[in-house]
Amino acid sequence: MAETLQVEVAYAEPDRQRVMEIDIAVGSTLEQAIRISGILDEFPGIDLNSNKVGIFGRLCSLQQVLRQGDRIEIYRPLLMDPMEHRRQRAAGK
Repeated sequence: MAETLQVEVAYAEPDRQRVMEIDIAVGSTLEQAIRISGILDEFPGIDLNSNKVGIFGRLCSLQQVLRQGDRIEIYRPLLMDPMEHRRQRAAGK
């Protein structure tokens, strides 16, 4: 029986989020975990060619080999620069 790792796959939209734990074979990549998790079916707007991905807030490639307990995060593109958003809020806009 092959050894497995337990990892989390997380994605959030403004109105809902999903964090799921999955078991995956040792030596699997970040991309394999995302595909196996089924999150791409649940959120069809995710495009692995354009969405950035990471582990615990650190950007990684889809080919990153996973370790026990990794939290895979799929990031949405920013709609506005965070500093500009703070400036507008401070100005009362």
